[in-house]
Amino acid sequence: MHRKRKAIPGALAARSAATALLVAATALAGCERGSSSGPEDTTTGPSGCPAALTRAQAAVRQAERTDVPWNGPTSGPRAVSGRTIVYVAQTMTNPGVAGVADAVRDAARVIGWNVRVIDGGGTPAGIQAAMSEAVTLRPSGIVIGGFDPNSTARQVARADAAGIPLIGWHAVASPGPSRRPELFTNVTTRVEDVAAISAQWIIAHSNGRAGVVILTDASIPFARNKSELIRKELATCSGVTRLAYVNIPIPDASSRTPREIASLLSRFRDRWTHSVAINDLYFADAAAAFRAAGRKGSGPPFNIGAGDGDPSAFQRINSEQYQAATVPEPLSLQGWQIVDEFNRAFSGRPDSGYVAPVHITTADNSGGATTWDPSGYREAYRKIWGR
Repeated sequence: MHRKRKAIPGALAARSAATALLVAATALAGCERGSSSGPEDTTTGPSGCPAALTRAQAAVRQAERTDVPWNGPTSGPRAVSGRTIVYVAQTMTNPGVAGVADAVRDAARVIGWNVRVIDGGGTPAGIQAAMSEAVTLRPSGIVIGGFDPNSTARQVARADAAGIPLIGWHAVASPGPSRRPELFTNVTTRVEDVAAISAQWIIAHSNGRAGVVILTDASIPFARNKSELIRKELATCSGVTRLAYVNIPIPDASSRTPREIASLLSRFRDRWTHSVAINDLYFADAAAAFRAAGRKGSGPPFNIGAGDGDPSAFQRINSEQYQAATVPEPLSLQGWQIVDEFNRAFSGRPDSGYVAPVHITTADNSGGATTWDPSGYREAYRKIWGR
C-alpha cells in the first residue's frame, strides 16, 4: 500500500472505488454522456441561510476532528484459527481496492489467517474469472473487493451453495448484510453521510454564499444518486447557487474534464466559487485547465471530493493544488473490520453493525499525511480476538 506517516492523533488512510448500485435516483434526466445540465438553480428568499449554516458548521467541525475515540465494537468472538481468505480485487491499480487488500493482509497476520489476493484487472471478464478461481479454491471466505456482486451472479451463487461466506467492500450501496446479492455484510461508509458532509463543507466554507459546480458520472446509478443527494443538501441553503451539473463518465475523465473546466471558467468566471465531485480523480484531471486559466492552486474555486481520498488527493490538498478537501475512506480500518466480520461469521455470530463515521481532510488537519487512518481500532480488534 502507500507509505503512511503519522500526523495528529491517529495515522491517516485513503481511497475507494465507486461501485455500481441499482438505486432509483430522482430526476437528473437528460444527462447525456459528458454533458452539462440546463438552467442553473436559482435562490429565493433572503441571502445566506443562518439555520442551515449553523447546522453545516457544527457537522463540519465534528467531521474534521482527528481525535475521535474508537466508536466501533469492543466485544465479539475470540479468534478462530486456521482460516484462509481470498480477496477478489476489482483492480489492484485502484488505490482504494489495493489499500483495503493490504489492510486485510495486515489484520490476517495478527489473527493468524492466510490471505490470497486475486486481481480482476478491472474488466468484467477478468473479475468473473477471478471470482471463479476464488470459489474453486474453496476458501473459508471471499472478499468482494470494490465491484458489483451482480456482475458475478453465477460465481456468487456457487459460493453460497458451497457455504462460503462473502463480505463486500463497496460492493453494494449500503453498509451491512445483503440478501440480494447474498453478503454476510458490506463494509462501506454511508453514501448519504458522505454526500451530506460534502455539501455542508461548501455551505460552511462559503459562509452560506457559494456558486457551485457538481461533477458526476450519471451513467453509474450509485454516482448519480450521490450527486443528487449533494444537490439536495446544497439546496437547504438559499445563499448557494448550483451553477452547473456536469456529467463526465469516469472512463472519459482524463480527456473530457479539462475541456469542461475551461468552458465552465469562461462561462461563470468569478461566480464559480466551489466545486464538488463524486470522485477525487476529477480534480487531478482539472488541474491543467485551472492552471492554464491562471487560477491559483489554493482557489477559488475551492474543490472537495465527495468520497475516496486517495494519496494523490491528499497530495493536492497538502500542496494547495486545485483541491481543498476530501471525504476519505478509512481503508486500513475497513480492512481490519472485514477480518473481524469474517471471524463473527465463522463463529456463527451476526455482523458487528459498525459503520465508520465520515471524516473531512483539509490541509489544516492532514498533518502532511497521505491517508486517513483513525486511531483505536487495531487495539480494539486485537483485544476482541485475544491477540
